[in-house]
Amino acid sequence: MTGTEPAATPIDTTRPHPARVYDWFLGGKDNYPVDEELGRHIMGVDGTAKHVARTNRWFMQRVTRWLAREAGVRQYLDIGTGIPTEPNLHQVAQAVAPECRVVYTDNDPIVLTHAEALLRSTPEGVTDYVQADVRDTGRILAQARESLDFTRPVALSLVALTHFLGDDDAPHDLVARLVDALPSGSYLVLSQLTADFDPVAVQRGVAMYAAGGVTLAPRTRAEIARFFDGLETVEPGIVQLTDWHPELGVDETVDEDAVISLYGAVARKP
Repeated sequence: MTGTEPAATPIDTTRPHPARVYDWFLGGKDNYPVDEELGRHIMGVDGTAKHVARTNRWFMQRVTRWLAREAGVRQYLDIGTGIPTEPNLHQVAQAVAPECRVVYTDNDPIVLTHAEALLRSTPEGVTDYVQADVRDTGRILAQARESLDFTRPVALSLVALTHFLGDDDAPHDLVARLVDALPSGSYLVLSQLTADFDPVAVQRGVAMYAAGGVTLAPRTRAEIARFFDGLETVEPGIVQLTDWHPELGVDETVDEDAVISLYGAVARKP
């Protein structure tokens, strides 16, 4: 087990954090009253929020299975990791190929307290953890290179992350900097909130997160497509999460009434 992080940062329990709200949606116990309060408010507006969170996790798992099996990817950089849930990305990848190497990154210090679970690798593989904000791309890339070989393909996973970056953060430029550092044959995995399907509910969610001091920035399909500029999008392209290779799902449930207001896609770097 290895890990790379700065000195411990105090956990702020006075404001909700996306990773902990997400943990509450998934039925986890690693959250605080302020996170549960926001989660319950959101559930009051959108009763399918917990199912949508699970759907996002299932998307990550299906994509990782595809990358490991079909694309032969053996290295993964997962930014915006969140609090561990079973199975996590490294467990899915290493179940296919035990030699897979995975680096996780998150900025919430509570995730660091769970690094032991994140770093429980197969003997043949490697897992590592970097505590850093996604905006600090230089730090992330420098420390990821300690565990990943950037001369070989890497799958960059940005699952349910970019909608926590406002336009002032220049998210398209940020993602481009990360992708530019990867070699040919690498992949970008991204899911992002959109108001295309249920604008009223999404805008209410935006307002609730804003009241808690958290930025939530839904984007149109066209705006999301910009993240993949210069890349070769894997079929079926940019779609609602449930439409991305559902045949790869394991133990998933379908809620026909749930509006999944997230797009997801996978694309290869030529």
